[in-house]
Amino acid sequence: MSELTQFWSIVSFVFLLLFGYLLGSIPSGYLAGKWIKGIDLRNYGSGTVSGSMVWEHVAKWAVVPVGLFDIFKGALPIWLGLHLGLGEVAAMLCGLAAIIGHNWPVFLKFHGGRGFSPFLGGLLVLFPWGVLIILAGLAIGNVLGSPAIPLLVVMSLPIASPSLNGSPVVPWLSAGMLVITIVKRLEANRRPLPADPIERRNVILRRIFLDRDIQDHKSWIQRELDQHN
Repeated sequence: MSELTQFWSIVSFVFLLLFGYLLGSIPSGYLAGKWIKGIDLRNYGSGTVSGSMVWEHVAKWAVVPVGLFDIFKGALPIWLGLHLGLGEVAAMLCGLAAIIGHNWPVFLKFHGGRGFSPFLGGLLVLFPWGVLIILAGLAIGNVLGSPAIPLLVVMSLPIASPSLNGSPVVPWLSAGMLVITIVKRLEANRRPLPADPIERRNVILRRIFLDRDIQDHKSWIQRELDQHN
């Protein structure tokens, strides 16, 4: 590879990384809440601008266009990276940038969603069977009321990928998603932790394993916050 070709590859990668983040930052769930119902989704339920909150507080049909666009946000940067010849590792990193943008969008003061839809988009390009595996995990977790199950399913992808012709970078994409998810659950869109040490510990554990601050799931997703962002 000539020095000029290598230079343009680096420039293309940097621009695509930034593009992935900015594309991921487009808050489709938030826009659905504003356009359809005139609400700020950050003030409802979990406070995330996610498909689940669109379902709960905006309109159930709106989950389809919101979800499809969020999947597109994760798929496009990876697809472009592969078709520009940047390689699977660089393309995968651009997909992770889109997930980070979705979770910490610059357009909403870094107050975002959970990242599973753009993650599905990345899998759609690199490991299509992984999409079915993740959807099955989300469905099982929803039925059992266990947000920990999707994390376990993400951890299983590196095992399933080689036998189902997945890309060699799928384990790294899965590891990145796992770290991003845990960090996002703990950061919780900068939601403050209780002052009491025991309750603070309990809330941290609930955030990791239940993805919420309280035990009751229904009360959590149906709440309306007093504060406005």
